[in-house]
Amino acid sequence: MKKVLFVTSEAVPFIKTGGLADVAGSLPRYFDKKKYDVRIILPKYACMDEKLKEQLRFHSRLYVKLSWRSQYVGVLETKVEGITYYFIDNEYYFAGPKPYNNIYEDVEKFAYFSKAVLEALPVIGFCPDIMHCHDWQTGLIPVFLKNEYQKDEFYQGIRTVFTIHNLQFQGRWIMQVVKDITGLPESLFTSDKLEAYGEANYLKGGVVYSDIVTTVSKTYAYEITTPDGGEGLDGLMHARRADLYGIVNGLDGDIFNPKTDEYLAYSYGPKNMNEGKMKNKTQLQKELELPEDEGTMLIGMVSRLTNQKGFDLMDFIMDELLSQARIQIVVLGTGQAEFENMFRHYAWKYADKLSANIFYSEELAHKIYAASDAFLMPSLFEPCGLSQLISMRYGTVPIVRETGGLKDTVEPYNRYEQTGTGFSFCNYNAREMLSTLYYAMDIYYNHKQDWEQIARRGMEQDFSWDQSARDYEEIYDKLC
Repeated sequence: MKKVLFVTSEAVPFIKTGGLADVAGSLPRYFDKKKYDVRIILPKYACMDEKLKEQLRFHSRLYVKLSWRSQYVGVLETKVEGITYYFIDNEYYFAGPKPYNNIYEDVEKFAYFSKAVLEALPVIGFCPDIMHCHDWQTGLIPVFLKNEYQKDEFYQGIRTVFTIHNLQFQGRWIMQVVKDITGLPESLFTSDKLEAYGEANYLKGGVVYSDIVTTVSKTYAYEITTPDGGEGLDGLMHARRADLYGIVNGLDGDIFNPKTDEYLAYSYGPKNMNEGKMKNKTQLQKELELPEDEGTMLIGMVSRLTNQKGFDLMDFIMDELLSQARIQIVVLGTGQAEFENMFRHYAWKYADKLSANIFYSEELAHKIYAASDAFLMPSLFEPCGLSQLISMRYGTVPIVRETGGLKDTVEPYNRYEQTGTGFSFCNYNAREMLSTLYYAMDIYYNHKQDWEQIARRGMEQDFSWDQSARDYEEIYDKLC
């Protein structure tokens, strides 16, 4: 049996700020349990829910040397759905109201976490064949492993997989400070190792020293080897392309299922999709004080309100779209102040067409996925994306830009061949997006049967974690 340890800064159900938590907490449950013993290790944050912290049991304690410092490490554990979770406990590093604070604090915090994870392995009695590290917060693990632990027999058989969930976030900081924090030798802070543009770069270290690098869609795996998508590391990614794999994230079918979703007023499946969606639509319109009109096209957006998600494109076309089109839009999320205020303004100006919910609610998110006719994701880049998968699961037609995982998972509608699961546009251009929206509206209003078939084809797609798990198993088998 192969032993695999997921090393991550967040994982459901314990702590979540984004899609990384869904991947790290959900994927391990889908491996073949007869062949793989997959466990998870993450920080024990003070901001975790108290009820969840009560589940944790003390395992052991140790001290770890981080450069000239000697720091306490507590190890706790619990089991959830048959998966063992370990937690690294240190109140100095993991205090505060959020898992991430500012970049300097996080740079030291995750250097400590990486070293503590490696030192804890003999103590917990688990020597993994594969350490599967996620994002820049764990980028130093392959660095430490290859440079400080290579002579220790316990660690010699460990192989590493490093998954990039978003290349934009790299863990970059002042070189001399990182040298002092980590205690790593001067020879590692060169342009072919940890240095990038005069700074130390944790993610680069993970990419350089890992045996295999993966990211969360095939198209994104290509995009990060190009100047446009490489975030300054395209040369390195291109150099590692033989060991670079793109594996699309899956979707938890138990959580996102319109037949059993406890948040919905009316449950439904493919057979009663029209009836179920219409009932949820009028219920949501009533709840958000929009005109109750089954015939008006309702577009949902559940997202961080940032440039990456394409909201600068929305800014260009909102007046035209809302003043001329028969449409309603429901937005849920928080982010950059300029976009929060943009939606507040248009919700005031077009109160009968736009509902701006500048907060986050899991319950309202589910209601939007179920009630909307279409779901808009005009992202500048999107490593994988889960919202388009969720929307299709709920019979809501995605309208996306062809980038990253959006391109890999949404097949553009072809009215002549009657194929496709959504609508897409290629260039990052507001007029092209608007044209695609108008095309989708034409199908919705004038070719109703075609629209329903698009929605049903989306519901029939299999985006479960099973295929993702098989793809990762193939990589693990290659390494072992």
